[in-house]
Amino acid sequence: MLLLGKGTVITRNPAQPMITRGAVVMDGKTIIAVGGYDELKAKYPDATVINAHGKLIMPAFINAHHHIYSALARGLALPNYNPTNFNEILEGMWFYLDNNLNRNSVWASAVATYMACIENGVTTIFDHHASYGETAGSLSVIGDVAKEFGVRSCLCYEVSDRNGQAAMEAAVAENVRFGKAVKAANPEDIELAAMFGLHASFTLSPATLDYVRKQNADSLGYHIHVAEGISDEEDSLAKYGKRVVNRLYDEGILGPTTITGHCIHIDAEELSILKKTDTMVVHNPESNMGNAVGAPDILAMTKAGLRVGLGTDGYTSDMLESYKAANCLVKHRSGLPNQGWVEIPTMLFDTNRKMAEQFFNITTGILTPGAAADVIVMDYEPPTRLTADNINGHLLFGANGMNVVTTISNGVVRYQDRQWQGLNKQALLGEVREIAEELWHQLKA
Repeated sequence: MLLLGKGTVITRNPAQPMITRGAVVMDGKTIIAVGGYDELKAKYPDATVINAHGKLIMPAFINAHHHIYSALARGLALPNYNPTNFNEILEGMWFYLDNNLNRNSVWASAVATYMACIENGVTTIFDHHASYGETAGSLSVIGDVAKEFGVRSCLCYEVSDRNGQAAMEAAVAENVRFGKAVKAANPEDIELAAMFGLHASFTLSPATLDYVRKQNADSLGYHIHVAEGISDEEDSLAKYGKRVVNRLYDEGILGPTTITGHCIHIDAEELSILKKTDTMVVHNPESNMGNAVGAPDILAMTKAGLRVGLGTDGYTSDMLESYKAANCLVKHRSGLPNQGWVEIPTMLFDTNRKMAEQFFNITTGILTPGAAADVIVMDYEPPTRLTADNINGHLLFGANGMNVVTTISNGVVRYQDRQWQGLNKQALLGEVREIAEELWHQLKA
């Protein structure tokens, strides 16, 4: 049993949003009590005390759209790579990279990403994977690393026609295999979940989508990129005479267990279809700006009642960084500085939590008895009054992921006072760098 305290507890529970001089008690993988430090210390005298040093105690973060496979590209400069549009970015960097990933580089990518997740207080992610250099078993490689680091992960493999029929079928088989493995696991194992990954409409033929539906006998939810670049819409209109969301609706891909990433270039009719089908959307602001693909109409989406979560698209593992960018981007797009104050925090702190609860069948992202024991401590000293009503503003303007000093997931202390527990960071990073060097040499050959 662990008692984390004392500190200012930000619960995300409307019934008791903030507790000064508070504590959280965890037994096994579950929170059993949240309240005043002195009271809980007296009630649970045998609990091991984890010192929060008077800092902020909060629920751990959730990333609704990540790309682990991109981790080893940090700092990479490819010869003759000077993209001028999104398709050139995909073909010149990401498709080229994933075609060269093997079992070792998938492992290294996962280690680098999950290490960053824990250090930034992220304990749950939805990842969209591709490693066409070695597809079979790749999701289990990531899943094993996820368990080692204690990051709850919903995984899928990116099905695409871009490498031909055999590669497409191998990708489908990997989704099916991993889905069955997760389904057959111990029901108490809440660490892994599975979806069926799809790249994007412009790399998926009607025959492929028909094949996917027939192979998806376990009815896994779909995780797909939608209208990230305008070329996705142009391709769908040219080939099928309909826009992307209309096409995916007709193909039976949308629904309450489907995640659509980006949705930048959708129109009003497409938005209404997403709402009608209760399909989820995930916004990835930094990636969208970095790829110069535009910005989705988040205000229209939230006004229509869509479930819109927040991700990073592999750009970072820092959810507060994404939170800041999303806040600025919604204002920039709308030209209205008074917008986004409610919508963006809702995405990060509410919708992401509900998405995680849907796929893992647990309560998380909130500090309350019965919830998953995923808790972080942030070293943040407010220069002005901190209250339950203004905590989001403090986090927006005063903190980022590197303020996290302690991360607990599933009731296990993974990272305490900026020290890793049970893992040798330098040794692992040494292995990651060696593998990255081999990959870079291969990519530049």
